[in-house]
Amino acid sequence: MQLLVLFLLLVTPYLILTLVQKINPKLKIPEARKVRWGVTLMFLFTSLGHFLKTAEMAEMIPPIFPYREQIIFLGGFPELFGALGIWIPNLRKLAGIFLIAMLLGLLPFNIYAAINRVEFGAHDIGPIYLLIRIPFQFFAMWLVYLATGLDWFKFRKE
Repeated sequence: MQLLVLFLLLVTPYLILTLVQKINPKLKIPEARKVRWGVTLMFLFTSLGHFLKTAEMAEMIPPIFPYREQIIFLGGFPELFGALGIWIPNLRKLAGIFLIAMLLGLLPFNIYAAINRVEFGAHDIGPIYLLIRIPFQFFAMWLVYLATGLDWFKFRKE
């Protein structure tokens, strides 16, 4: 259920703003800005989890790591700053790179949580959950890429 909420937070603003643009063709909203709203909402939501569900999220970190709850709590701040940083033009690309790296870096913890059936965010379903979670993680990375104007994959004309 949580993954569905994250998906809806990511795509709903884009769909609503696109609909508003269709209703009012004079309104010009850049595609990246529409995507940026969803990325911001998702990371604001996930950062709240770090502060409100600290103990539950700490179970996603293997016990070999000390101070798991403190790591989770402090981990909410980079998500919060990333969600806001993508709106500051001079920080946008740096925030995008950071958020993509963070999403990639957190993937092993999602894998650990699913394999160990941690009871948070549907990881308790087990490894089958990864068939949804891993593609979602890459979808989120792609939207961050679009929202922040990164151009790693654009072909340059010579």
